[in-house]
Amino acid sequence: MSYKIVLDSCGELPASLLGDARFERVPLGLEVGDYCVQDDENFNQAEFLKKVAEYPKCPKSSCPSPERFVESYLAPVDHVYVVTLSSHLSGSYNSAELGKKLYLDKHGKKQIHVVDSQSASGGETQIALKLMELEEAGIPFEDIVKQIEQFRDSVQTYFVLDNLETLRKNGRLTGVQALVASTLNIKPVMGADRGEIIQRSKTIGIKKALSKMAELAACEASKPQERRLIITHCNALNRAEQVRDMVLERAEFKECIIMDTRGISSMYANDGGVIVTT
Repeated sequence: MSYKIVLDSCGELPASLLGDARFERVPLGLEVGDYCVQDDENFNQAEFLKKVAEYPKCPKSSCPSPERFVESYLAPVDHVYVVTLSSHLSGSYNSAELGKKLYLDKHGKKQIHVVDSQSASGGETQIALKLMELEEAGIPFEDIVKQIEQFRDSVQTYFVLDNLETLRKNGRLTGVQALVASTLNIKPVMGADRGEIIQRSKTIGIKKALSKMAELAACEASKPQERRLIITHCNALNRAEQVRDMVLERAEFKECIIMDTRGISSMYANDGGVIVTT
């Protein structure tokens, strides 16, 4: 059976899958004052980060319209899977679901399943790559739907950022104690709980924070030899490689992928941010 995997643009793809007809990334919009761009293949991270650094207010994003998702569903395939960033962080999931309803109402029956990743960035990548594995194994659509929801619930997400201001100002740190001690160089290790951001640990200095994140990622991974270690970074390859080495010293994974963040992930991670998913 033919299939297509659609990610909103918060989800990164390995270079080997860019241009692969089985995948499509639907762009969100990015706004930094009067500077407005789509998070697509033309996204310029260096230019974007410069604009963010110069802008006194908070950058914003806009989710794809339901009609834009409908365009993806029109592909001549039997199965369509959609992976979106957490519904607690964006309206992308709801937009994809509404797009599904619009498509079915207008075009009739088609097997479409929308997955709320309850994560972002590499968390979406984890789910997309698992969907590819399940489809390539010839598993029926209904069984894939059940398995991917279970897999989604097992994905662990961690991140360490130099700057939490974008998340805070955009209301994405609801329930997280205000981090007023930034002048003391306190660096929290953040995580996700059913799609909501939580604080997992707190350290002094970025090196200790990265080390603690690596420790958590290695120790909490269930059957790591059967899973991928995916690390995304915002203009911080050296940090990402350090984290990879620290994780792999503690646990063996079947594959490790390091990717630079695209637009939406860059907006939230800010320059220097590192995100780990297992």
